[in-house]
Amino acid sequence: MTQRGLLIVLSGPSGVGKGTVRKAIFEDDSVDFRYSISATTRKPREGEVDGKDYFFVSKEEFEEKIQAGGMLEYAQYVDNYYGTPKAFIDDTLASGRDVFLEIDVQGALQVKSKMPEGVYIFLTPPDIKNLRARLEGRGTDSPEVIEKRVAAARDELKKMINYDYAVENDVVEAAVARIMAIIKAERLRVSRVLAEIAD
Repeated sequence: MTQRGLLIVLSGPSGVGKGTVRKAIFEDDSVDFRYSISATTRKPREGEVDGKDYFFVSKEEFEEKIQAGGMLEYAQYVDNYYGTPKAFIDDTLASGRDVFLEIDVQGALQVKSKMPEGVYIFLTPPDIKNLRARLEGRGTDSPEVIEKRVAAARDELKKMINYDYAVENDVVEAAVARIMAIIKAERLRVSRVLAEIAD
C-alpha cells in the first residue's frame, strides 16, 4: 500500500513573503513536493503566469466551482476570491506525493478543519513596520489597499495560535532552512512512522 503524502500548508499575512519563500523552496532540486496552485479572481501581477503562479479566473467561474463543491477552501480577501481546487490535493496525496500549499490565513484554517493531519506553518514578519515596508516596496497597491492589508495582518497574527509552527521570515534562506527542518521532523513523527510500519 502506498504511504499517503504529507500535506504541507504555508500561510501568513499578506506581504509577509509567502510566495518568495515558496519559490526559494522549489528552487532546491532535492525537493519533491507537488505545488498546489491556487485559483484567484484578482488580476495577475507583473511577471505572474496563469497556471504557474495562480489559475486566474473570473468571479463567475469561481462561484460555479464553489457551488459544485470543487474547492477545498476559499476566501474573499480585499474584494477578490482565492481558493484551492480540491481534486488535485486528494489525488496527489493518495498517490503518495507530498503537496505544498501556500495560502492565506482564512484558507489555511478552512483546510485544517477538513484535513487536521497536515503540517501547518505560519510565516511571520519580523514586525508590522517591516510588513508595511514590504507591501509599499511591491509598488502594486494603493495606500488605501496597503492600510487594509496591514489592518488584516494585525488580525491574522492573532490566529497564529491555530498553527503547528511559526517561522519568522527575516532572511529568506533562513526561513527556508527552518521550514525544511520542520518537514524532516514531521516525517519522523511517531504516528506517521507507526502507520507505515503497520501497513
